[in-house]
Amino acid sequence: MNSTPANWERSVKVTTADQTHALAASLGGVLEAGDLLVLTGELGAGKTTFTQGLGEGLGVRSGIISPTFVLVRIHPNLADGPRPGGPDLVHVDAYRLESSGEIDDIDLENTMDTSVTVVEWGRHRVEHLSESRLEVDLHRAVGGEAAPGGDVFDFDTEDDDEPRTIVFRGFGPRWPDAPELLETTLPEGGN
Repeated sequence: MNSTPANWERSVKVTTADQTHALAASLGGVLEAGDLLVLTGELGAGKTTFTQGLGEGLGVRSGIISPTFVLVRIHPNLADGPRPGGPDLVHVDAYRLESSGEIDDIDLENTMDTSVTVVEWGRHRVEHLSESRLEVDLHRAVGGEAAPGGDVFDFDTEDDDEPRTIVFRGFGPRWPDAPELLETTLPEGGN
């Protein structure tokens, strides 16, 4: 487990799935091959919606769904998309994986340098894959309270348009500062 502190942390509040998607699409526009994103959030928090937005911003083939049962899905960059020649998107669901060793067994090292890798449920499992990473925590409002640390499971996941707080943290030399888009989308008083 990597205990290095984050270089920075930013929180963004969104109220709709469309806002989550648009924020991620903007982020996808600045991501580069080799970037590792670790998504955390309870069921229904918006991890797949966020990844769909990233895919749009990266210009990869549409149709992104959760890789829960296959563990890994690769979405190729489109030659006629907004970023021709850009990186592919490798989308991983580590929920059923117990350790970093099981992550190693799916052989992400072969695609890390040429793709953007997004790992849902990857905290404490994928930090060893790269010296840099962007952590993205998605929190839904549950019972009027923000879900603490992603530990609350609210199985009413159909409400895509309830408010969410998305917390971004940058680690390593790739992320010395927050991307400018996070600075411009912060609500007043954001850190």
